[in-house]
Amino acid sequence: MIRKIFFPALKYLILSMGAFIMVLPFLWMASTAVKPPSEVLSWPPEFLPRHVTLENFRTVFATAPFVRFFFNSVAMATLCTFSVLLTSALAGYVFAKFRFPGRTALFILVLATAMVPFETYMIPLYISMVKLELVNTFIGLLAPYLIMSYGIFFMRQNVLASIPDEIIDASRIDGASEWSIFFKVIFPMLKGSVGALSIFAFMQTWAAFIWPLIITSSRELWTMELGLGMFQYRFTVDLGPINAGSMLSIFPVLLVFLLMRRHIIKGITLTGLKG
Repeated sequence: MIRKIFFPALKYLILSMGAFIMVLPFLWMASTAVKPPSEVLSWPPEFLPRHVTLENFRTVFATAPFVRFFFNSVAMATLCTFSVLLTSALAGYVFAKFRFPGRTALFILVLATAMVPFETYMIPLYISMVKLELVNTFIGLLAPYLIMSYGIFFMRQNVLASIPDEIIDASRIDGASEWSIFFKVIFPMLKGSVGALSIFAFMQTWAAFIWPLIITSSRELWTMELGLGMFQYRFTVDLGPINAGSMLSIFPVLLVFLLMRRHIIKGITLTGLKG
């Protein structure tokens, strides 16, 4: 009886402590965003603000065109997410259900690219953009995020786990073309996986910093992440506005997560069912 009560209680206590530790930085960021400068730099630091102010948010919009940065980030993340969903679902379906020479070798190559850090091929990619005259263009900004190798693996595993060959064969017998099978049969059945992958793709693109930094030279193309750097100076950081800007930056990601949260666990669970 004691074991049935003690171990579940201990488990929930550990999980609650872990959740609090993970949420604490976000709560501190929200608190700092509404503090006046005197409280931000006070010692010892206080978690709750004594005087709540929105001056930091006014400073954010007065210092930089954050509305433009926000829409740039939204456009970039949205277009790249749709591209990743389409290419990953299509490639994952092909790798899972089609037999062709070199399929295994090509799939291993896709997995290998997922294990290579972006910084490793960042310079060759930039040189390619220079030769294609895509530096400081919106297309050049999107280029590295239009296809996700992990997304291809993720969708392949979900196709193997959730879509039997009999459904595809029945569709072919009914006279459906391969494109019709993919868009009218396969893609709707991957709704849960698509929801989970959309979170990963959106977050990856939204949080991009290094590539936008080196590929853009005009503020017209800057994203939210680059805009936040305007509050970091050589020797100091303007903590109030940068936390206010960070609050604005994480809001869309949080919104997408809340809208798609039901699909995340289902999609991730299916990933490891069949290989």
